Amino acid sequence: MLFLGFIKKIFCVSSDRKNIALFVDGPNLLRKEFDMNLDDIKESLSKYGSVREAKVFLNQFAPDKLIEAVANQGFEPVVGVGETKNDQMSDVDVYVATAAVNAIYNKHIDIIALATRDADFLPVFQLAKIKGKKTIVVGLEPGFSKALQHIADIVVDLGKIIKSQHKG
Repeated sequence: MLFLGFIKKIFCVSSDRKNIALFVDGPNLLRKEFDMNLDDIKESLSKYGSVREAKVFLNQFAPDKLIEAVANQGFEPVVGVGETKNDQMSDVDVYVATAAVNAIYNKHIDIIALATRDADFLPVFQLAKIKGKKTIVVGLEPGFSKALQHIADIVVDLGKIIKSQHKG
């Protein structure tokens, strides 16, 4: 009887763990000046649940080495194509938003996490809240949207994480 109680306890603890869908706005965050590691993002979310879906959205001009590095870190690279403006690829925001909305309607996902600094994703978080999902925004300054920070249930400031790693 004691053994069955132990097994029940293990399963109850593991079933309480929340499932996270993580979407990274690559052109917005994966910049040399930020010196960011994708593992930092996953690690920062681990206390809130288990990352079950992890995608990094990149534009069509992303170098093959970056795409390979993203895949090697356990993320699914999603390369979007679009029109160019002044020799720069337009944002991958539509791809990110579409994936996030799909996750919002997935009954196995409890938390929607967006790694971005971009306020354009405010409607995604609004919909997530309407549908009963928790929200996490992961970002850093400069340009970390205050609107996203205010609507998100949890804010993760990668800038603080990066600074603490450089001190240690």
